[in-house]
Amino acid sequence: MKTNRRQRIILIISIISLTICSDQVSKTIIRNNLTNHEYIFLLNNSLVLIKAENFGAALGLGGNFPSILKTIYFQILPMSVLLFFFRMILTKTAISKQTAIGLSAAIGGAVTNIFDRVFFGSVTDFIQIQMGTIQTGIFNIADIFIVTGTILVVLDLIFNKKNNLLDSL
Repeated sequence: MKTNRRQRIILIISIISLTICSDQVSKTIIRNNLTNHEYIFLLNNSLVLIKAENFGAALGLGGNFPSILKTIYFQILPMSVLLFFFRMILTKTAISKQTAIGLSAAIGGAVTNIFDRVFFGSVTDFIQIQMGTIQTGIFNIADIFIVTGTILVVLDLIFNKKNNLLDSL
């Protein structure tokens, strides 16, 4: 189904806004109601809410970097890349709807995590899945949007021969 430019822009902005709002609301609830490393077990202990502040990137990578490197690697560089992709999905009509949706979700998730780094000095993570011996790292709603969006883009690149994302770069 083809969408016109206006509908596409509304869709992109809506997904990014939904991602940012849902992530920030969930983090605010966690910040206001849990202390660091306090656990709440749900769904037969398979889902754990635990507040953890992440001072680095994924899984704390780079958390001990000097402040200037953190600013460059976790704020300036990612925002530059996000602005590039945001502009691309707004202006390149050859990009499929599925890729535009996936990139919008990933952009929204990344923006809200960068927001946390800028305004709180860290990213609040609070979700962990534990199923038997399988246990995830601690993550947040933004991370779910980033991963889901990335999966949508990759699947679209693999299965949609009409997707011109790589030609748009």
